[in-house]
Amino acid sequence: MDGNGRWARRRFMPRFFGHKQGVDALVRAVDAFADRGVQYLTVFAFSSENWKRPSEEVTGLMSLVLVAVSKYLTKMASDGVRIRIIGDRTAVSDKLRKAWEQAETMTQHNTRITLAVAFNYGGRWDVVQACRQALALGLDPQQLDENWLAQHMALSFAPDPDLFIRTGGEMRISNFLLWQTAYSELFFSDCLWPDFGEADIEAALSAYARRDRRFGGLNADAAKPEGH
Repeated sequence: MDGNGRWARRRFMPRFFGHKQGVDALVRAVDAFADRGVQYLTVFAFSSENWKRPSEEVTGLMSLVLVAVSKYLTKMASDGVRIRIIGDRTAVSDKLRKAWEQAETMTQHNTRITLAVAFNYGGRWDVVQACRQALALGLDPQQLDENWLAQHMALSFAPDPDLFIRTGGEMRISNFLLWQTAYSELFFSDCLWPDFGEADIEAALSAYARRDRRFGGLNADAAKPEGH
């Protein structure tokens, strides 16, 4: 969800205002994707590299999460959205962890769409933490394969993404779901995230529908999974 800061700067507003508008755009997008039958939506809210941003911006982003939970949790719960948080929780405050736990508990039985929020997450961190689990369990090297690692990645509860969307004009993955997006279709949009709406979602899904997915040479019709 890239472009919040630039969206605000073009309007001569603080970056935090762009992040706030980005949360509103996310709530609208969750509804729009759910209406189109998408079962899993994973968003990159805060990367493990974002700690390098100015301290006032990081503090503002942390407080924005609490505000978003307070403002939108009841609505999303009633709309059938299940919320899951993926990422390293050790570096965030107890208050933030409790807010996440509240969101996960309150929505755990919802089935319309699962929203996975990647916070303090990095694709490389994800691979490392899965390998650390293997070491901690004393796993025999012969037992460590792709299937075992996949079951211990942060997004193990969901199928691998079918479609990867990045807004804001950047054309890179930026350490997001590196393991899971091995065969995802990529879609890059110049639209800044706060402006990302129904027309942009339709454009992304239409582009995806035109792709011939071969999964490393396999027949696309035989190999196409249920994903997100």
